[in-house]
Amino acid sequence: MWSDLLAALALLMIIEGLLPFLNPAGFRRGLLQVAELSDSALRGIGLFSLLIGVLALWWIRG
Repeated sequence: MWSDLLAALALLMIIEGLLPFLNPAGFRRGLLQVAELSDSALRGIGLFSLLIGVLALWWIRG
């Protein structure tokens, strides 16, 4: 179980690092746009992402 969690975290770090590595200027512009979103919009995006992740995990592990 711990090895699965660590593997998932490692994959997350790899995916998170791709955009700033490949396109740092675009990544910076995207972060500036996200910083201007309202709290409710960020919560909505976070909830959507969380639900998609849970459904994907349920489908993969099911």
